[in-house]
Amino acid sequence: MSSAIEVLSGQYETIGEGVAAVVEGLTPEQLAHHVAPGANTIGWLVWHLLRVQDDHVSDVADREQVWTSGGWVDRFGLPFERDATGYGQSAAEVDAVRTEAGLLAGYGAEVLAATQSFLAGLSEPDLDRIVDESWDPPVSLGVRLQSVIGDDLKHLGQAELLRGLL
Repeated sequence: MSSAIEVLSGQYETIGEGVAAVVEGLTPEQLAHHVAPGANTIGWLVWHLLRVQDDHVSDVADREQVWTSGGWVDRFGLPFERDATGYGQSAAEVDAVRTEAGLLAGYGAEVLAATQSFLAGLSEPDLDRIVDESWDPPVSLGVRLQSVIGDDLKHLGQAELLRGLL
């Protein structure tokens, strides 16, 4: 029987594998392609899901985000605040995410490694630790990690659909 931490780890591994697969071989133009005016692009969806994972897991792990510690913010060179995650961005901001598949895959691999390293140091009781008291009920570590998985999988599925439409 798998532990809850092993299940979480497996889900994050699935996201990491999906990120690598969905961007593999795509050109910058394909990553920035809009299927309709104002629609999200593959490049933005993947960048956003990775930023959310990096931001949220780094927060609960009490460590610097890979985005800054690994120099990814400078490599991407996006015209946003350094801590931007894509939440609430406009169509024009979505369009500003112009990048390459290798950059997204590299950042994704480092985010996955950092996430897996954090998970490896947890025990089952750690999942009950309250990490956000601004909600009612307060959010536990386990719930936060699950919510990131859910959000990431939704965006990954959107990116996979868009890739299929290409």
